[in-house]
Amino acid sequence: MGDSLIFGINFLSGLFIIFVGLGVVAVIYMYITDIHQHKHAIRHNYPVIGRFRYLFEKQGEFFRQYFFAMDREEMPFNRAERSWVYKAAKNIDRTLAFGSTRSLEPTGTIMFMNCAFPTLEEDAVTPAPITIGPTCRTPYTTSSIFNISGMSYGAISKPAVQALSHGAKIAGCWMNTGEGGLSPYHLEGGADIVFQIGTAKYGVRNAEGHLSKEKLEEIAAHPQVKMFEIKMSQGAKPGKGGILPGGKVTAEIAKIRGIPEGQDSISPNGHIDIRTVGDLLDMIDFIRQTTGKPVGFKSVIGSLTWFDDFLEEIERRGKNSAPDFITIDSADGGTGAAPQPLIDYVGLPLKESLPLVVARLEKHQLKNHIKVIASGKLITPSKVAWAIALGADFVVSARGHMFALGCIQAMQCNKNTCPTGITTHNKRLQQGLHVEDKTQRVANYNKYIHYGLGVIAHSCGVSNARLLNKSHIRIVTENGLSIALDKLYENHQ
Repeated sequence: MGDSLIFGINFLSGLFIIFVGLGVVAVIYMYITDIHQHKHAIRHNYPVIGRFRYLFEKQGEFFRQYFFAMDREEMPFNRAERSWVYKAAKNIDRTLAFGSTRSLEPTGTIMFMNCAFPTLEEDAVTPAPITIGPTCRTPYTTSSIFNISGMSYGAISKPAVQALSHGAKIAGCWMNTGEGGLSPYHLEGGADIVFQIGTAKYGVRNAEGHLSKEKLEEIAAHPQVKMFEIKMSQGAKPGKGGILPGGKVTAEIAKIRGIPEGQDSISPNGHIDIRTVGDLLDMIDFIRQTTGKPVGFKSVIGSLTWFDDFLEEIERRGKNSAPDFITIDSADGGTGAAPQPLIDYVGLPLKESLPLVVARLEKHQLKNHIKVIASGKLITPSKVAWAIALGADFVVSARGHMFALGCIQAMQCNKNTCPTGITTHNKRLQQGLHVEDKTQRVANYNKYIHYGLGVIAHSCGVSNARLLNKSHIRIVTENGLSIALDKLYENHQ
Protein backbone atom coordinates (compact mmCIF):
# COMPACT_ATOMS: atom_id res chain seq x y z
CA MET A 1 0.00 0.00 0.00
CA GLY A 2 2.82 2.37 0.97
CA ASP A 3 4.83 1.54 -2.16
CA SER A 4 1.79 2.19 -4.35
CA LEU A 5 1.23 5.56 -2.66
CA ILE A 6 4.87 6.56 -3.13
CA PHE A 7 4.73 5.44 -6.78
CA GLY A 8 1.56 7.47 -7.34
CA ILE A 9 3.07 10.58 -5.77
CA ASN A 10 6.25 10.21 -7.80
CA PHE A 11 4.22 9.67 -11.00
CA LEU A 12 2.08 12.76 -10.41
CA SER A 13 5.18 14.77 -9.50
CA GLY A 14 6.79 13.69 -12.75
CA LEU A 15 3.71 14.66 -14.74
CA PHE A 16 3.65 18.05 -13.01
CA ILE A 17 7.29 18.69 -13.85
CA ILE A 18 6.67 17.66 -17.48
CA PHE A 19 3.65 20.01 -17.78
CA VAL A 20 5.58 22.86 -16.18
CA GLY A 21 8.48 22.21 -18.52
CA LEU A 22 6.18 22.14 -21.55
CA GLY A 23 4.57 25.36 -20.34
CA VAL A 24 7.96 27.07 -20.04
CA VAL A 25 8.93 25.86 -23.52
CA ALA A 26 5.60 27.15 -24.90
CA VAL A 27 6.09 30.56 -23.26
CA ILE A 28 9.64 30.80 -24.66
CA TYR A 29 8.37 29.80 -28.12
CA MET A 30 5.56 32.39 -28.00
CA TYR A 31 8.00 35.05 -26.76
CA ILE A 32 10.42 34.44 -29.62
CA THR A 33 7.58 34.30 -32.16
CA ASP A 34 5.97 37.49 -30.89
CA ILE A 35 9.16 39.52 -30.69
CA HIS A 36 10.11 38.64 -34.28
CA GLN A 37 6.72 39.25 -35.91
CA HIS A 38 5.56 42.70 -37.00
CA LYS A 39 1.93 42.04 -37.98
CA HIS A 40 0.50 42.69 -34.50
CA ALA A 41 2.02 45.66 -32.67
CA ILE A 42 0.59 44.64 -29.27
CA ARG A 43 2.15 41.17 -29.46
CA HIS A 44 5.50 42.61 -30.59
CA ASN A 45 5.67 45.22 -27.83
CA TYR A 46 4.23 42.96 -25.12
CA PRO A 47 5.22 39.41 -26.08
CA VAL A 48 3.09 36.56 -24.65
CA ILE A 49 1.04 38.91 -22.41
CA GLY A 50 -0.28 40.75 -25.47
CA ARG A 51 -1.95 37.55 -26.66
CA PHE A 52 -4.47 37.82 -23.83
CA ARG A 53 -5.84 40.98 -25.42
CA TYR A 54 -7.07 39.00 -28.45
CA LEU A 55 -8.43 36.25 -26.21
CA PHE A 56 -10.41 38.71 -24.10
CA GLU A 57 -11.65 40.53 -27.20
CA LYS A 58 -12.94 37.28 -28.68
CA GLN A 59 -14.52 35.99 -25.46
CA GLY A 60 -15.77 39.37 -24.24
CA GLU A 61 -19.09 39.27 -26.10
CA PHE A 62 -19.97 35.92 -24.54
CA PHE A 63 -19.12 37.08 -21.00
CA ARG A 64 -21.16 40.25 -21.51
CA GLN A 65 -24.11 38.21 -22.77
CA TYR A 66 -24.31 35.96 -19.72
CA PHE A 67 -22.65 37.83 -16.84
CA PHE A 68 -22.38 41.58 -17.30
CA ALA A 69 -25.21 42.92 -19.51
CA MET A 70 -28.47 43.81 -17.79
CA ASP A 71 -31.70 42.18 -19.02
CA ARG A 72 -32.60 45.16 -21.24
CA GLU A 73 -29.12 46.27 -22.36
CA GLU A 74 -27.88 43.75 -24.90
CA MET A 75 -28.01 44.23 -28.68
CA PRO A 76 -29.38 43.36 -31.16
CA PHE A 77 -31.84 41.46 -28.94
CA ASN A 78 -31.72 41.77 -25.17
CA ARG A 79 -32.01 38.94 -22.69
CA ALA A 80 -35.59 39.82 -21.71
CA GLU A 81 -36.79 39.52 -25.33
CA ARG A 82 -34.91 36.28 -25.93
CA SER A 83 -36.14 34.85 -22.65
CA TRP A 84 -39.76 35.50 -23.61
CA VAL A 85 -39.28 33.72 -26.94
CA TYR A 86 -37.54 30.76 -25.30
CA LYS A 87 -40.35 30.38 -22.74
CA ALA A 88 -43.07 30.68 -25.38
CA ALA A 89 -41.32 28.13 -27.61
CA LYS A 90 -40.94 25.69 -24.73
CA ASN A 91 -44.54 26.30 -23.59
CA ILE A 92 -43.52 27.19 -20.04
CA ASP A 93 -44.64 29.96 -17.67
CA ARG A 94 -44.18 33.40 -19.27
CA THR A 95 -45.38 35.45 -16.31
CA LEU A 96 -43.09 37.70 -14.23
CA ALA A 97 -42.95 38.65 -10.56
CA PHE A 98 -42.21 41.91 -8.75
CA GLY A 99 -42.62 44.27 -11.67
CA SER A 100 -41.19 44.99 -15.11
CA THR A 101 -37.48 45.57 -15.74
CA ARG A 102 -38.40 47.75 -18.73
CA SER A 103 -37.86 51.44 -18.11
CA LEU A 104 -40.71 53.67 -19.29
CA GLU A 105 -38.58 56.83 -19.34
CA PRO A 106 -36.32 56.60 -22.47
CA THR A 107 -37.42 58.63 -25.48
CA GLY A 108 -39.25 56.45 -27.98
CA THR A 109 -40.73 54.03 -25.43
CA ILE A 110 -44.14 52.80 -26.60
CA MET A 111 -47.08 52.21 -24.26
CA PHE A 112 -50.43 50.68 -25.17
CA MET A 113 -53.42 52.51 -23.71
CA ASN A 114 -55.66 50.16 -21.79
CA CYS A 115 -59.41 50.66 -21.83
CA ALA A 116 -61.50 51.07 -18.65
CA PHE A 117 -63.80 48.37 -19.99
CA PRO A 118 -61.61 45.71 -21.62
CA THR A 119 -63.05 43.26 -24.11
CA LEU A 120 -64.58 40.27 -22.35
CA GLU A 121 -63.57 36.81 -23.41
CA GLU A 122 -67.01 36.06 -24.82
CA ASP A 123 -66.82 39.21 -26.99
CA ALA A 124 -63.37 38.46 -28.42
CA VAL A 125 -63.24 37.28 -32.02
CA THR A 126 -60.60 35.62 -34.15
CA PRO A 127 -59.05 38.01 -36.68
CA ALA A 128 -60.82 37.60 -40.01
CA PRO A 129 -58.94 35.96 -42.89
CA ILE A 130 -57.33 38.30 -45.42
CA THR A 131 -57.09 37.56 -49.12
CA ILE A 132 -53.94 38.64 -50.94
CA GLY A 133 -54.24 39.07 -54.70
CA PRO A 134 -58.02 38.62 -55.05
CA THR A 135 -57.83 39.21 -58.82
CA CYS A 136 -55.14 36.54 -59.36
CA ARG A 137 -56.01 33.16 -60.86
CA THR A 138 -54.99 31.62 -57.51
CA PRO A 139 -55.41 34.18 -54.69
CA TYR A 140 -54.07 33.45 -51.21
CA THR A 141 -56.26 33.67 -48.11
CA THR A 142 -54.82 33.37 -44.60
CA SER A 143 -55.77 34.17 -41.01
CA SER A 144 -52.19 34.17 -39.73
CA ILE A 145 -50.89 37.59 -38.72
CA PHE A 146 -47.37 36.46 -37.74
CA ASN A 147 -45.30 34.46 -40.22
CA ILE A 148 -41.78 33.22 -40.95
CA SER A 149 -39.56 35.64 -42.86
CA GLY A 150 -37.04 34.70 -45.54
CA MET A 151 -34.19 32.40 -44.50
CA SER A 152 -32.46 30.58 -47.34
CA TYR A 153 -31.52 26.93 -47.26
CA GLY A 154 -27.79 27.39 -47.22
CA ALA A 155 -27.85 30.30 -44.83
CA ILE A 156 -29.63 27.95 -42.41
CA SER A 157 -29.24 24.20 -42.14
CA LYS A 158 -31.35 21.31 -43.38
CA PRO A 159 -32.79 20.41 -39.92
CA ALA A 160 -33.55 24.10 -39.29
CA VAL A 161 -35.55 24.33 -42.53
CA GLN A 162 -37.32 21.07 -41.74
CA ALA A 163 -38.32 22.23 -38.24
CA LEU A 164 -39.56 25.57 -39.56
CA SER A 165 -41.55 23.87 -42.32
CA HIS A 166 -43.27 21.40 -40.00
CA GLY A 167 -43.76 24.06 -37.30
CA ALA A 168 -45.33 26.48 -39.78
CA LYS A 169 -47.78 23.81 -40.86
CA ILE A 170 -48.90 23.19 -37.28
CA ALA A 171 -49.15 26.93 -36.61
CA GLY A 172 -51.02 27.66 -39.85
CA CYS A 173 -48.59 30.38 -40.91
CA TRP A 174 -46.58 30.84 -44.09
CA MET A 175 -42.85 30.32 -44.55
CA ASN A 176 -40.67 32.42 -46.87
CA THR A 177 -37.91 30.52 -48.69
CA GLY A 178 -35.43 33.39 -48.71
CA GLU A 179 -33.54 34.07 -51.93
CA GLY A 180 -31.79 30.66 -51.97
CA GLY A 181 -34.46 28.77 -53.89
CA LEU A 182 -37.02 26.09 -53.01
CA SER A 183 -35.61 22.98 -51.35
CA PRO A 184 -37.39 19.67 -50.64
CA TYR A 185 -37.14 20.55 -46.95
CA HIS A 186 -39.28 23.67 -47.39
CA LEU A 187 -42.03 21.50 -48.87
CA GLU A 188 -41.56 18.60 -46.46
CA GLY A 189 -43.78 19.91 -43.67
CA GLY A 190 -46.71 20.90 -45.89
CA ALA A 191 -46.70 24.57 -44.88
CA ASP A 192 -47.73 27.47 -47.12
CA ILE A 193 -44.69 28.82 -48.97
CA VAL A 194 -43.74 32.28 -50.20
CA PHE A 195 -41.05 31.92 -52.87
CA GLN A 196 -38.56 34.77 -52.80
CA ILE A 197 -36.82 35.86 -55.99
CA GLY A 198 -33.52 37.57 -55.19
CA THR A 199 -31.23 39.53 -57.47
CA ALA A 200 -29.42 36.35 -58.56
CA LYS A 201 -32.74 34.60 -59.37
CA TYR A 202 -31.64 31.46 -57.51
CA GLY A 203 -33.92 28.53 -58.25
CA VAL A 204 -35.61 30.27 -61.20
CA ARG A 205 -32.58 31.29 -63.28
CA ASN A 206 -31.42 30.11 -66.68
CA ALA A 207 -27.81 29.38 -67.67
CA GLU A 208 -27.12 33.11 -68.10
CA GLY A 209 -28.51 33.96 -64.66
CA HIS A 210 -31.71 35.58 -65.96
CA LEU A 211 -35.29 34.80 -64.90
CA SER A 212 -36.58 31.61 -66.53
CA LYS A 213 -40.28 31.39 -67.35
CA GLU A 214 -40.12 27.58 -67.42
CA LYS A 215 -38.61 27.38 -63.94
CA LEU A 216 -41.12 29.90 -62.63
CA GLU A 217 -43.92 27.67 -63.90
CA GLU A 218 -42.22 24.66 -62.32
CA ILE A 219 -42.08 26.36 -58.90
CA ALA A 220 -45.65 27.66 -59.22
CA ALA A 221 -46.89 24.13 -59.96
CA HIS A 222 -46.36 23.25 -56.30
CA PRO A 223 -49.73 23.86 -54.59
CA GLN A 224 -47.91 24.84 -51.39
CA VAL A 225 -46.24 27.81 -53.09
CA LYS A 226 -48.84 30.51 -52.48
CA MET A 227 -47.05 33.75 -53.39
CA PHE A 228 -43.91 35.18 -55.02
CA GLU A 229 -41.82 37.96 -53.48
CA ILE A 230 -39.27 39.96 -55.45
CA LYS A 231 -36.45 40.88 -53.08
CA MET A 232 -35.27 44.37 -53.97
CA SER A 233 -33.27 44.87 -50.77
CA GLN A 234 -33.23 43.90 -47.11
CA GLY A 235 -32.73 46.00 -44.01
CA ALA A 236 -29.32 44.74 -42.93
CA LYS A 237 -27.73 45.40 -46.32
CA PRO A 238 -29.73 47.72 -48.60
CA GLY A 239 -27.89 48.03 -51.90
CA LYS A 240 -25.99 44.78 -51.34
CA GLY A 241 -26.87 41.28 -52.51
CA GLY A 242 -26.96 38.08 -50.51
CA ILE A 243 -23.68 36.59 -49.27
CA LEU A 244 -23.21 32.85 -48.76
CA PRO A 245 -19.59 31.77 -48.10
CA GLY A 246 -18.24 29.01 -50.35
CA GLY A 247 -17.89 26.67 -47.36
CA LYS A 248 -21.68 26.60 -47.12
CA VAL A 249 -22.28 25.97 -50.83
CA THR A 250 -22.64 22.19 -50.77
CA ALA A 251 -23.42 20.09 -53.86
CA GLU A 252 -27.12 20.03 -52.96
CA ILE A 253 -27.32 23.78 -52.35
CA ALA A 254 -25.41 24.46 -55.57
CA LYS A 255 -27.94 22.35 -57.50
CA ILE A 256 -30.95 24.11 -55.93
CA ARG A 257 -29.50 27.55 -56.62
CA GLY A 258 -28.03 26.74 -60.02
CA ILE A 259 -24.47 27.80 -59.14
CA PRO A 260 -20.99 26.16 -58.83
CA GLU A 261 -20.31 24.08 -55.73
CA GLY A 262 -17.88 25.39 -53.12
CA GLN A 263 -17.69 28.94 -54.48
CA ASP A 264 -18.88 32.06 -52.68
CA SER A 265 -22.50 32.77 -53.60
CA ILE A 266 -22.70 36.56 -53.89
CA SER A 267 -25.85 38.00 -55.41
CA PRO A 268 -25.74 41.21 -57.48
CA ASN A 269 -26.59 44.34 -55.52
CA GLY A 270 -29.63 44.90 -57.71
CA HIS A 271 -31.80 43.24 -60.37
CA ILE A 272 -30.19 43.78 -63.77
CA ASP A 273 -33.66 43.63 -65.35
CA ILE A 274 -35.32 46.05 -62.90
CA ARG A 275 -33.82 49.52 -63.26
CA THR A 276 -36.96 51.71 -63.14
CA VAL A 277 -40.37 51.70 -61.47
CA GLY A 278 -41.82 50.68 -64.83
CA ASP A 279 -39.45 47.68 -64.95
CA LEU A 280 -40.60 46.63 -61.47
CA LEU A 281 -44.28 46.75 -62.46
CA ASP A 282 -43.49 44.87 -65.67
CA MET A 283 -41.71 42.15 -63.68
CA ILE A 284 -44.59 41.89 -61.21
CA ASP A 285 -47.04 41.52 -64.09
CA PHE A 286 -44.86 38.92 -65.85
CA ILE A 287 -44.51 36.74 -62.74
CA ARG A 288 -48.22 37.09 -61.87
CA GLN A 289 -49.32 36.17 -65.41
CA THR A 290 -46.85 33.26 -65.53
CA THR A 291 -47.69 31.79 -62.13
CA GLY A 292 -51.26 32.96 -61.55
CA LYS A 293 -50.35 33.72 -57.95
CA PRO A 294 -49.99 36.92 -55.88
CA VAL A 295 -46.74 38.82 -56.39
CA GLY A 296 -45.16 41.55 -54.29
CA PHE A 297 -41.76 42.90 -53.44
CA LYS A 298 -39.56 43.37 -50.39
CA SER A 299 -37.55 46.52 -49.77
CA VAL A 300 -35.96 48.56 -47.06
CA ILE A 301 -37.20 52.11 -47.51
CA GLY A 302 -34.68 54.91 -47.87
CA SER A 303 -35.28 57.61 -50.45
CA LEU A 304 -39.02 57.97 -51.02
CA THR A 305 -38.78 59.66 -54.43
CA TRP A 306 -38.79 56.33 -56.26
CA PHE A 307 -41.78 55.11 -54.23
CA ASP A 308 -43.78 58.22 -55.10
CA ASP A 309 -42.89 57.66 -58.77
CA PHE A 310 -43.91 54.01 -58.35
CA LEU A 311 -47.36 54.93 -57.04
CA GLU A 312 -47.85 57.50 -59.79
CA GLU A 313 -46.95 54.88 -62.40
CA ILE A 314 -49.56 52.54 -60.88
CA GLU A 315 -52.09 55.36 -61.09
CA ARG A 316 -51.23 55.83 -64.75
CA ARG A 317 -51.44 52.10 -65.59
CA GLY A 318 -54.38 51.27 -63.36
CA LYS A 319 -54.78 49.51 -60.00
CA ASN A 320 -54.53 46.05 -61.54
CA SER A 321 -50.87 46.76 -62.30
CA ALA A 322 -50.07 47.20 -58.59
CA PRO A 323 -48.24 44.58 -56.53
CA ASP A 324 -50.41 42.42 -54.33
CA PHE A 325 -48.24 43.14 -51.30
CA ILE A 326 -45.19 45.09 -50.16
CA THR A 327 -42.83 43.80 -47.48
CA ILE A 328 -41.15 46.68 -45.67
CA ASP A 329 -37.91 45.73 -43.95
CA SER A 330 -36.45 47.86 -41.19
CA ALA A 331 -32.92 49.25 -41.51
CA ASP A 332 -32.02 47.26 -38.39
CA GLY A 333 -33.10 43.98 -39.95
CA GLY A 334 -30.94 40.92 -39.58
CA THR A 335 -28.86 38.69 -41.81
CA GLY A 336 -26.13 36.09 -41.63
CA ALA A 337 -23.52 38.30 -43.30
CA ALA A 338 -23.47 42.01 -44.15
CA PRO A 339 -20.94 44.85 -44.39
CA GLN A 340 -20.95 46.94 -41.20
CA PRO A 341 -21.34 50.33 -42.98
CA LEU A 342 -24.65 49.09 -44.42
CA ILE A 343 -25.91 47.26 -41.35
CA ASP A 344 -25.28 50.31 -39.15
CA TYR A 345 -25.95 53.39 -41.27
CA VAL A 346 -28.16 52.86 -44.33
CA GLY A 347 -31.96 52.92 -44.62
CA LEU A 348 -34.91 53.96 -42.48
CA PRO A 349 -36.01 52.05 -39.37
CA LEU A 350 -39.52 50.62 -39.45
CA LYS A 351 -40.90 53.24 -37.04
CA GLU A 352 -40.35 55.82 -39.81
CA SER A 353 -40.75 53.84 -43.01
CA LEU A 354 -43.93 51.89 -42.17
CA PRO A 355 -46.17 54.94 -41.49
CA LEU A 356 -44.67 56.76 -44.48
CA VAL A 357 -45.54 53.92 -46.85
CA VAL A 358 -49.00 53.36 -45.35
CA ALA A 359 -49.83 57.08 -45.60
CA ARG A 360 -48.85 57.15 -49.27
CA LEU A 361 -50.87 54.02 -50.06
CA GLU A 362 -53.91 55.59 -48.37
CA LYS A 363 -53.40 58.84 -50.26
CA HIS A 364 -53.46 56.93 -53.57
CA GLN A 365 -56.39 54.77 -52.36
CA LEU A 366 -54.27 51.62 -52.69
CA LYS A 367 -54.15 50.45 -49.07
CA ASN A 368 -56.95 47.92 -49.52
CA HIS A 369 -55.44 46.67 -52.76
CA ILE A 370 -51.79 46.37 -51.65
CA LYS A 371 -51.26 44.46 -48.41
CA VAL A 372 -48.43 45.64 -46.18
CA ILE A 373 -46.06 43.18 -44.49
CA ALA A 374 -43.73 44.53 -41.78
CA SER A 375 -40.34 43.01 -41.02
CA GLY A 376 -37.47 43.90 -38.68
CA LYS A 377 -36.82 42.88 -35.03
CA LEU A 378 -40.51 42.21 -34.34
CA ILE A 379 -40.21 39.13 -32.14
CA THR A 380 -42.60 39.77 -29.23
CA PRO A 381 -46.39 40.36 -29.13
CA SER A 382 -45.95 44.04 -28.22
CA LYS A 383 -43.71 44.73 -31.24
CA VAL A 384 -46.09 42.85 -33.56
CA ALA A 385 -49.10 44.73 -32.14
CA TRP A 386 -47.24 48.03 -32.63
CA ALA A 387 -46.64 47.22 -36.33
CA ILE A 388 -50.29 46.28 -36.84
CA ALA A 389 -51.35 49.56 -35.17
CA LEU A 390 -49.12 51.47 -37.60
CA GLY A 391 -50.92 49.92 -40.56
CA ALA A 392 -49.26 46.59 -41.32
CA ASP A 393 -51.55 43.75 -42.40
CA PHE A 394 -49.01 41.06 -41.54
CA VAL A 395 -45.72 40.74 -39.70
CA VAL A 396 -42.84 38.41 -40.55
CA SER A 397 -39.82 37.48 -38.46
CA ALA A 398 -36.71 35.41 -39.13
CA ARG A 399 -34.71 35.89 -35.95
CA GLY A 400 -37.68 35.31 -33.66
CA HIS A 401 -38.11 31.88 -35.19
CA MET A 402 -34.36 31.30 -34.96
CA PHE A 403 -34.64 31.88 -31.21
CA ALA A 404 -37.54 29.43 -31.15
CA LEU A 405 -35.19 26.89 -32.79
CA GLY A 406 -32.68 27.49 -30.01
CA CYS A 407 -30.46 30.30 -31.34
CA ILE A 408 -28.32 31.78 -28.54
CA GLN A 409 -27.23 34.91 -30.47
CA ALA A 410 -23.67 33.59 -30.77
CA MET A 411 -23.12 35.89 -33.81
CA GLN A 412 -21.51 33.10 -35.87
CA CYS A 413 -24.12 32.85 -38.64
CA ASN A 414 -21.52 33.67 -41.30
CA LYS A 415 -18.81 31.27 -40.09
CA ASN A 416 -20.38 27.80 -40.45
CA THR A 417 -19.65 27.28 -36.75
CA CYS A 418 -23.09 27.97 -35.25
CA PRO A 419 -23.08 26.10 -31.89
CA THR A 420 -26.81 25.33 -32.09
CA GLY A 421 -26.73 23.79 -35.59
CA ILE A 422 -29.09 26.40 -37.08
CA THR A 423 -26.75 28.19 -39.47
CA THR A 424 -24.09 25.56 -40.07
CA HIS A 425 -23.66 22.59 -42.39
CA ASN A 426 -21.35 20.85 -39.94
CA LYS A 427 -23.11 17.51 -39.37
CA ARG A 428 -21.79 17.17 -35.83
CA LEU A 429 -23.21 20.55 -34.81
CA GLN A 430 -26.49 19.86 -36.59
CA GLN A 431 -27.05 16.82 -34.36
CA GLY A 432 -28.05 19.16 -31.53
CA LEU A 433 -31.03 20.43 -33.55
CA HIS A 434 -33.69 17.77 -33.04
CA VAL A 435 -36.31 18.35 -35.74
CA GLU A 436 -39.33 16.95 -33.87
CA ASP A 437 -38.60 18.93 -30.71
CA LYS A 438 -37.87 22.18 -32.56
CA THR A 439 -40.97 21.75 -34.74
CA GLN A 440 -43.19 21.99 -31.69
CA ARG A 441 -41.22 24.94 -30.38
CA VAL A 442 -41.75 26.87 -33.62
CA ALA A 443 -45.48 26.14 -33.45
CA ASN A 444 -45.65 27.13 -29.76
CA TYR A 445 -43.86 30.42 -30.41
CA ASN A 446 -46.26 31.35 -33.21
CA LYS A 447 -49.24 30.38 -31.05
CA TYR A 448 -48.18 32.58 -28.14
CA ILE A 449 -47.40 35.55 -30.38
CA HIS A 450 -51.02 35.43 -31.56
CA TYR A 451 -52.25 34.85 -28.00
CA GLY A 452 -50.24 37.85 -26.78
CA LEU A 453 -51.66 39.97 -29.60
CA GLY A 454 -55.13 39.11 -28.39
CA VAL A 455 -54.26 39.97 -24.78
CA ILE A 456 -53.02 43.43 -25.82
CA ALA A 457 -55.99 44.05 -28.13
CA HIS A 458 -58.55 43.06 -25.48
CA SER A 459 -56.82 45.25 -22.89
CA CYS A 460 -57.18 48.17 -25.33
CA GLY A 461 -60.89 47.45 -25.67
CA VAL A 462 -61.02 46.01 -29.21
CA SER A 463 -62.21 42.54 -30.15
CA ASN A 464 -59.13 41.46 -32.12
CA ALA A 465 -55.61 42.60 -32.96
CA ARG A 466 -56.46 43.83 -36.47
CA LEU A 467 -58.54 46.63 -34.92
CA LEU A 468 -55.53 48.15 -33.16
CA ASN A 469 -54.51 51.56 -34.53
CA LYS A 470 -52.29 54.52 -33.65
CA SER A 471 -54.86 55.90 -31.20
CA HIS A 472 -54.18 52.92 -28.91
CA ILE A 473 -50.51 53.82 -28.40
CA ARG A 474 -48.59 56.66 -26.77
CA ILE A 475 -44.85 57.23 -27.12
CA VAL A 476 -42.43 58.94 -24.72
CA THR A 477 -40.87 62.17 -26.04
CA GLU A 478 -37.70 64.10 -25.12
CA ASN A 479 -39.35 65.90 -22.19
CA GLY A 480 -40.22 62.60 -20.51
CA LEU A 481 -43.95 62.90 -21.23
CA SER A 482 -45.80 60.83 -23.80
CA ILE A 483 -47.77 61.82 -26.86
CA ALA A 484 -50.47 59.90 -28.75
CA LEU A 485 -48.99 58.03 -31.69
CA ASP A 486 -51.59 59.38 -34.13
CA LYS A 487 -50.68 62.92 -33.02
CA LEU A 488 -46.95 62.21 -33.36
CA TYR A 489 -47.34 60.96 -36.93
CA GLU A 490 -49.82 63.67 -37.91
CA ASN A 491 -47.23 65.60 -39.97
CA HIS A 492 -44.83 62.72 -40.62
CA GLN A 493 -44.40 63.03 -44.37
